[in-house]
Amino acid sequence: MTTSPSHAAALVPTLTRDEPDAEVTGVVLLLHGGTEHSEAPVGNRSASWYRMRAIQRAVTPRAHERGVATWLLRYRTRGWNGTGAVPIADARWALEQITATHPGVPIVLLGHSMGGRTAIHVADAPGVVGVVGLAPWWPPDSPIAALRGRHLRAAHGRADKITSARATRAFVTAAETVAASAEFTDLGAVGHYMLRRVGDWNAYATETALGLLD
Repeated sequence: MTTSPSHAAALVPTLTRDEPDAEVTGVVLLLHGGTEHSEAPVGNRSASWYRMRAIQRAVTPRAHERGVATWLLRYRTRGWNGTGAVPIADARWALEQITATHPGVPIVLLGHSMGGRTAIHVADAPGVVGVVGLAPWWPPDSPIAALRGRHLRAAHGRADKITSARATRAFVTAAETVAASAEFTDLGAVGHYMLRRVGDWNAYATETALGLLD
């Protein structure tokens, strides 16, 4: 099933929220991947969404120990489609929901692939303290301005055939000129979909996202 751009407005983004019992001291907003061109809605069989749901489940226990909530966004449509208008708008909407629900708390954006690309466009939103990219999709012309004063972390595998570890390393280097800090982690001979060495991906996501909230 596909939908035209004019129909995207008729769809709605959704959030899967996991709140701690204690007072909320921070929020990790998870942003799933997508594809370069697609106007199809993100359906119930979305592998990209389910992979980030698994990351959310891995992060949440330790997050809750520290009073941190985890929120997972589901975009309206699957594709970046040139400008990223839909995922960027959906991420900004999700950030508005967070600040309305938990005013004043720090927020970390945790994005895989297209989610990482979305994150660097909305990192300038109030409350955002940092971005964590998991095998992120950062083409050479990706902007760094929204990262000014924010922390940037990224992990990539050298066996990734979908997005480029070399491009990620180059983006992190470029972001050092504006970011509060920027670090790249080489995860070795692993691919894009985080299906090998799952424990390493989960540990990196958990430790890094929560570390930026400290």
